[in-house]
Amino acid sequence: MRKSSTTSLPSLSVRIDLNTDGRIGPGKIQLLENIRACGSISAAGRAMDMSYKRAWDLVDEINRVCGRAAVDRQAGGKNGGGAVLTPFGLSLVARYRKIEHSAESAARKELLALQSDMGVRRKP
Repeated sequence: MRKSSTTSLPSLSVRIDLNTDGRIGPGKIQLLENIRACGSISAAGRAMDMSYKRAWDLVDEINRVCGRAAVDRQAGGKNGGGAVLTPFGLSLVARYRKIEHSAESAARKELLALQSDMGVRRKP
C-alpha cells in the first residue's frame, strides 16, 4: 500500500502470485502507471530511477506472466517511439488497485491494533 507521509500506521503491501511462475506487485504496477503517464518505457523507468533495460525486462515479464500484452510498444521513427497500456494493461492496473484498496480496508482495524501494540503514535 502507498504509505502516507502524515501517519506512522503500519502498511500493507500486496503481491499477487499468479498461477504461472510470476507475480504482480506494487513495483510492476507503478511501472505500468508511469508508462501510461509518460508515454514511454524509458521515461517510466527514469521516473522510478530504473535503468532502461530493467524497465524493458519488467514489461516483458509482466506480458509473459499474464499471458497477454499489458504494454504496446510503438517503434521509433520520425517522431520517436513510445508505449501505451493495452486495454488489458489498463484493466490490470485498475484491478490491482481495487484489490489493494480492499485488502487495506479489510486489514485497517488490525493495522491500527498493531500500531497501538507497538506504541506507535500518529504523526501530527
